[in-house]
Amino acid sequence: MRARDLMRALTPLGRLALAGALVLLLAITGRGLGLSWDPFNLQQRRLEVADARAASAESDAEARRIEAAGQGQQAARVEIHHRQTLAVERSTVAAVTQARSAKDANDPLDLVRADRLRAHDRELCRLAPDLDGCAAASGYS
Repeated sequence: MRARDLMRALTPLGRLALAGALVLLLAITGRGLGLSWDPFNLQQRRLEVADARAASAESDAEARRIEAAGQGQQAARVEIHHRQTLAVERSTVAAVTQARSAKDANDPLDLVRADRLRAHDRELCRLAPDLDGCAAASGYS
């Protein structure tokens, strides 16, 4: 009987507050038990947006990884080219210095001098076999 007396004593605003409190209590209890009510399917929309963001982030990360790998390979090729350039310069400077200081520098070309030039040419072809005039560039082995 007490609940009935309590209901009679409440004003309409009090009854509304009591009903709201009961609905809130039921919702909290339901959430605690794992029940959910999503009439506008908001959870699914949030999940789709999160999936799209994750896919975009993975795509961006893969692109950055490929870009970094390409930059590393390019740096390695530049380093190889730089080393080859320095080796060619050293070889050429040595050959020019030797040719200018040779006792036969102003004489007509003889066999010793021709051999020295051929040796320099072979060294250049060893360093860069794809140069024109080298056996590898012309298809001869």
